Amino acid sequence: MGFEKETSAGYLANHMARLFAAGLQRRIKPLGLAPGQFPALLALWSREGRTQKELVSLLDIEQATLANTLARMERDGLIQRRPSEEDGRVQKIFLTEAAKVLEAPAIEAALATNKAALSGLSGEEQIQFLKLMRRAIAGLQKAEDAPS
Repeated sequence: MGFEKETSAGYLANHMARLFAAGLQRRIKPLGLAPGQFPALLALWSREGRTQKELVSLLDIEQATLANTLARMERDGLIQRRPSEEDGRVQKIFLTEAAKVLEAPAIEAALATNKAALSGLSGEEQIQFLKLMRRAIAGLQKAEDAPS
């Protein structure tokens, strides 16, 4: 019994994620954005002034990966870091005007990518598909959190 990629949830999810990332990249590259910046921007568009630690937890990514992403975003003029008023040792992250004006076109690009991906499904199938994806993610997160 060999490995059948067409019946492997992991293979299919990974393949789909790569295609989503490529579609998003193609649509946001003209805006000067990289796909890795998009999750951080979404979090900051919803609420500015988050700390790096909050973003790591919220985005569920490695600290080093986020640090590199934020450094690139700062270099590209998308964010500014400012000391917290409550604790000067902690820096909070704020969007620049350049990043704020990108919100609508970037979200439009993401929605277009989602629409393209789900175009072969009926409305009911789309709802069911997203529900099943959330359940699979929850199952993986639960397994990750379980003691070894």
